[in-house]
Amino acid sequence: MPKRIITLYPASSKEMKAMGERLKDARLRRRFSMETVCVRADISRPTLYKIEHGDPSVAIGLYVHVLRVLGILDDLSLIAKEDVLGRRLQDESLPHRKRAPRRKTSTGERDAET
Repeated sequence: MPKRIITLYPASSKEMKAMGERLKDARLRRRFSMETVCVRADISRPTLYKIEHGDPSVAIGLYVHVLRVLGILDDLSLIAKEDVLGRRLQDESLPHRKRAPRRKTSTGERDAET
């Protein structure tokens, strides 16, 4: 089976590479060798190399394994947490209720009540 080529926009490719670098930096800060991470994440060394270089052909599940090994799996929950555009679009599609105008009361009735 030929290798599947994944084409990304340049900005997306740049983000993938930056994420890979951040994962590598996190591994090095923890003083984990590539071998240690590979054993704990149950992945091969070439796969970890691809992850640390932001290769888009690696399954996201393997990225999750590496995040778990590094102890930063909670960072995954921050993706799309604040979806400002999505919330705005959702709010615009909500029905807008039209209210009846307020009833006007005469000032005499109002004075009598107080």
